[in-house]
Amino acid sequence: MMSNKNGLNFLGTDHSRLTWQGPVEAIVFDSAAFKDILLNLSQLCFVVKSGNQMGLTTAGRLCTDDIDTTDAVDVLAIVPPLTPNQLGDAAFCTHHGVKMAYSSGAMANGIASEEVVISMGQAQLLASFGAAGLPPARLKAAIERIKSALPHGPYAFNLIHSPSEEALEQNAVEMYLDHGISTIEASAFLDLTPHVVRYRAAGLALNAHNEIEINHKIIAKLSRREVATKFMEPAPAKILGPLVQQGLITELQANLAQKVSMADDITVEADSGGHTDNQPLVGLLPAILALRDEIQAKYNYPNPIRVGAAGGISTPASALGAFMMGAAYVVSGSVNQSCLEANASPHTKNLLAQADMADVIMAPAADMFEMGVKVQVLKRGTLFPMRAQKLFDIYKSCDSIEDIPATERDKLEKQIFKRSLESVWNDTVAYFNERDPDQISRAANNSKRKMALIFRWYLGLSSNWSNTGEAGREIDYQIWCGPSMGAFNAWVKGTYLEDASQRRVVDVAHHIMTGAAYLYRLNTLKVLGIEIPASIWRYEPTPFEQPSSTVEPTLPLTKTPQPQELATKVIEPMAATSKSIKRVEEIQDWLVEHLADRLKVSIDEIDIREPFSSYDLSSAQVLVLAGKLEEWLECQLSPTLLWNYPTIEALADRLAEETDFSKLAVEAGTNEGA
Repeated sequence: MMSNKNGLNFLGTDHSRLTWQGPVEAIVFDSAAFKDILLNLSQLCFVVKSGNQMGLTTAGRLCTDDIDTTDAVDVLAIVPPLTPNQLGDAAFCTHHGVKMAYSSGAMANGIASEEVVISMGQAQLLASFGAAGLPPARLKAAIERIKSALPHGPYAFNLIHSPSEEALEQNAVEMYLDHGISTIEASAFLDLTPHVVRYRAAGLALNAHNEIEINHKIIAKLSRREVATKFMEPAPAKILGPLVQQGLITELQANLAQKVSMADDITVEADSGGHTDNQPLVGLLPAILALRDEIQAKYNYPNPIRVGAAGGISTPASALGAFMMGAAYVVSGSVNQSCLEANASPHTKNLLAQADMADVIMAPAADMFEMGVKVQVLKRGTLFPMRAQKLFDIYKSCDSIEDIPATERDKLEKQIFKRSLESVWNDTVAYFNERDPDQISRAANNSKRKMALIFRWYLGLSSNWSNTGEAGREIDYQIWCGPSMGAFNAWVKGTYLEDASQRRVVDVAHHIMTGAAYLYRLNTLKVLGIEIPASIWRYEPTPFEQPSSTVEPTLPLTKTPQPQELATKVIEPMAATSKSIKRVEEIQDWLVEHLADRLKVSIDEIDIREPFSSYDLSSAQVLVLAGKLEEWLECQLSPTLLWNYPTIEALADRLAEETDFSKLAVEAGTNEGA
């Protein structure tokens, strides 16, 4: 063991005798500055030993040549760059047109509001609008506003399973089809319904190459293996047949639907707010991943289904844990409800910002009340959970409103409903006559169903009271919330995000993902035998300015020519097309040749469309290859280049685009003048 007073200790064994070359003054030996070095996520980090001291640096380079000097700086460990957009499955980002494998999940009644979706979309992040429980006119207005603000996406709309009000599910699907909504988040499904199958099948077509195009993407949020199976397999013929007969889909679409999975993405929902089975993510996620592998082996889909994680995702550690277990992406929920953009009252947001992990409880759900289904809600600062359970107990023990004992009914009217049950029923009739008249027809000769609708009046309005901030009803607010809310509050305590008025959904997203990438680097050091001071293990959110959605992303290739180099780099511009094609081919050939040489295989075995990760390359080989590429291009490459452009084809295209030296020279001259 090699120990230092700065808290940086080496527990591993140095087998390689790798050395580092660079300015010694660039090595940081002060433990107070270690966090800043490691937070520079886009830079390679070396752990080095100079004399009897250990330190960190992002400068210099790895040297594999023998150096005959006693002043050599030994390399003890190398931590590769890891930016937030490298976490998870890159295919998720490509499929949905986003920059990180992170999504904000839907929260019903528009809690996941237009503002949430638009703010996330403008930051190139995916969010799902909380359409459940909203009347058609409100949903239509949300669709029009979001489409106007994000004409090219990304965004999604929620489709919730509504067994008690099937018309709502049907109307939502028809509206999504009419307005060209290309991505939905299907949640709370117990089985496939004709409506969700129709949405999927209606977006299927064959392209010019006779390949299946999936124009309606489905993200299925679930927590049960049997439900996951239904969404991972193709749509069943018994549902597709009637849809064809009704003219809702074509025969071709029905045939294509039996060749693709029902969902593109499966979000494994663990212990979350709202509808949940309270299952632990550490058990549920691996089980669904294994199921995905079984079904993929059976159907051999061209694009394997991605499996993401939700429920409990509110801190960097929880997000990283999900990624390390194999999650393709992560989905946050409860924490977003406490953000400024959420459609929740200030009182509700303040209660959420004060919640601890134990301040949650299960209570009867409004949409599946008769089935005994429950949702997870906040219990601190509200009596809703206890009052909702009281209503369900009465529903189970009585067959009608008339069966309720007089003293009990008096308590209900005075304490919970604060009005007579007759007036509640009148309001219920008026509500469903506009929304779903069949509900009233079915209750006409069914006294128990009538009682359920009356009780659902309270359950349904209580969540709206929470959203609108209904005065005098604070004690009855229904606030969907999971224990992750308490975990988030504990993490941000003492930071600017402790104050609910400072919480924004994009800030939360970036800090969770940035923190996860940071913790990944620390754990990498730990695995490599580097013991670091305990003080730097905590990632603390600090305010930062969000980039505008119109700002171009940082280019992965940078060139910093010296003034004396400019004359040799300025070349006469060529035709854009021929120059680009020539450069692309040259770069592809160079990469193929050198990769084949490193792997000791024929160049014919290198596929330019295969990801670099599919080849058996060590970290040292990648570094050497990148170094030689820099020498050949005479450019300095970003360390994240191979992660951002993970195939030879993609990398060559990007390099060709940025090695226009005449353009670089002009830019360099402009910058120098500035």
